[in-house]
Amino acid sequence: MNNTLKMILGAGFAVAVAFYANSVMGQVTHGGFLVLAAVFGAYMAMNIGANDVANNVGPAVGSGALTIGGAVFIASIFEAGGALIAGGDVVGTIKKGIISPDAFGNDPMLFVYGMSAALLAAALWLNLATWLKAPVSTTHSIVGGVLGGGIAAGGFAIVSWGTMGKIAASWVISPVLGGVIAAIFLYVIKSQIIYKEDRLTAAKKVVPALVAIMSAAFVTYLTLKGFKHIWGTITELLSFLPQTKKPPFSVALILGVIGGVITFLIVKPRVAKKVVGLENTREAVNMLFTIPLIFAAALLSFAHGANDVANAVGPLAAVNDALTTLAVSEKAAIPLWVMVVGGVGISVGLALFGPRLIRTVGSEITELDQMRAFSIMMAAAITVVIASQLGLPVSSTHIAVGAVFGVGFLREWLDSKDMSVKQEKLHAEVEQHNALKAELAELKAAGDYKRQVELIEAVKVQKKKVKSLKRSLRENYVKRGMVKKIVAAWVITVPAAAGLSAIIFFILKGVAS
Repeated sequence: MNNTLKMILGAGFAVAVAFYANSVMGQVTHGGFLVLAAVFGAYMAMNIGANDVANNVGPAVGSGALTIGGAVFIASIFEAGGALIAGGDVVGTIKKGIISPDAFGNDPMLFVYGMSAALLAAALWLNLATWLKAPVSTTHSIVGGVLGGGIAAGGFAIVSWGTMGKIAASWVISPVLGGVIAAIFLYVIKSQIIYKEDRLTAAKKVVPALVAIMSAAFVTYLTLKGFKHIWGTITELLSFLPQTKKPPFSVALILGVIGGVITFLIVKPRVAKKVVGLENTREAVNMLFTIPLIFAAALLSFAHGANDVANAVGPLAAVNDALTTLAVSEKAAIPLWVMVVGGVGISVGLALFGPRLIRTVGSEITELDQMRAFSIMMAAAITVVIASQLGLPVSSTHIAVGAVFGVGFLREWLDSKDMSVKQEKLHAEVEQHNALKAELAELKAAGDYKRQVELIEAVKVQKKKVKSLKRSLRENYVKRGMVKKIVAAWVITVPAAAGLSAIIFFILKGVAS
């Protein structure tokens, strides 16, 4: 599918949303702003699908566990399912409490301008980041949008700088935590399986335990993040659960342990059966991680849809609420059509524009196989669980990409141990190359043309060996250019979205005046 057709289909979705929003509220005073906000919300949802979802499925695609088409299909279903099933029915209108509602002086139209500007600014920034192949945080994008709109409406005094400080801290905390945890799991796999003489026997013992830990982490993660918006409904159906607004960590952990034990009992005999007849190779061990990776991609997508759909529908629901009640509220109900815009929009954006970032995360930062991708997926879930319990600010995007960095840097570090051996070999090959060249020079002086032809070919072969060894010594398993570009994009996400939002706010306000 060419880019023109993709853009036409994306625009078609936004137009369909605009027509529906107009039928809902187009005749009400200022109803045109709901139509405009709905288009911005659809655009934002598609950009979330194009940029953010790559973190959930990119490692599985890069490792070969899933094709691009398979990843898009699975993620589209589970993203939309997470949004529509577990996205919740109420959302905070002032994202993350970064600005005071007083910024808008209880003027609903100022609030509408601010939220509309936030949506469009965040979407534009995400679109640019996707085009630049830079996976960035959609949460930070909308935070920047709300920040810029709020400052434009009420000045810098209305900003909660403590909250902004925590968000800035996540630029460091998220990737470092994700990278360290991913590197630890990959090292365990290498030391306990790959470096063993009998890899299959080692895999038969270790793989079920690793998959069980992954299951426990994902059940805990899904409970905390995927079901937090509908926990009240769940506790009504299951009265034995604590009657709390959000899932308690203790309950999530108990459910995770139960899930891990059940997974271990199911996986252990299957792995034992699977290894029979396999060769004692790294490739055979890799195959054992394929199915867990597919499940991980699906579960991460469900949790992401449930949690991050609010980045698209939150400001849109806020605009709908402000125009309906003619007041500024800190909480707003999410109409079903608004949630559909978010859930379906994410899937549409993923299907049309997601493969670009999926390839970046999966293969353009470092080379992945199934065991490396498994370590990344483990880190994505475990880091969020740990951070939630410790109250640390984290970004799922930064965690996943940081985990990719961690896996790549661990590979470099492990291979650097063999650097002295490579250098000795290079020295020997260079000496051999120089000796052949010296002999060739002597033959030219002596006029021995027959031997010269043979030696010229030998010199060419030796030169290739030297070049190959030099290249292996210079090789970085993590592409430094990609790291610099992505980190730079992370740092400027909030200010870039804020600046765009402030400009759009004044444009909207000026047009409406």
